[in-house]
Amino acid sequence: MTVGRIIETPDCVAEGAAWLATACPRMAHALTLTGPLPLRRRPDGFAELLSAIVSQQVSVASANAIWSRMKDAQLTDPTEIRNASDDDLRAVGLSRQKIRYARELTAARIDFVGLRTAADQDVIAELVRVPGIGVWTAEIYAMFSLGRADVFAPGDLALQEAARVLYDLPERPKERALRQMALAWSPWRSVAARVLWAYYRVAKDREGIR
Repeated sequence: MTVGRIIETPDCVAEGAAWLATACPRMAHALTLTGPLPLRRRPDGFAELLSAIVSQQVSVASANAIWSRMKDAQLTDPTEIRNASDDDLRAVGLSRQKIRYARELTAARIDFVGLRTAADQDVIAELVRVPGIGVWTAEIYAMFSLGRADVFAPGDLALQEAARVLYDLPERPKERALRQMALAWSPWRSVAARVLWAYYRVAKDREGIR
């Protein structure tokens, strides 16, 4: 399967937003409240996934502090992690579990360049085989590090809550239900996610993701 549309610029996001506004009156309403959507592109590669592992189950402030210490200690690439002792990794703030995950990510030897041209489902399958990387992390990587236009992260609680409010649902949709609901937003599901995250901030005055 070939790679679909890649989101590279704010114009790509705007194109997807315009399509969604035409396809769905609720999306159109959300966009009148959110204004222009952010690009949200990130680098790809080992460090981005390692940073995602660091961020798990801690506050944004704690994650940023740990990641800053890792950068200062030059512990953000595979060779550095491979050569570091557990004490080195513990000293910058990694828990025993995250030390294991960092080493598993290093041992996986992911072909990050190859992922750029892999089909969406193959990207996610390749990433989730690594302990410490779940489906949500893999989907976020595909959306923002690889710029995939038609990937969604229905396990995200902010997306679930935004969908509940925007579509006036009786309860927050579970992951399976939201994944089914998102089919209507294809081929711009990652832009639909941007709409919902932005709408979540408007509706709840809270940040949806780091």
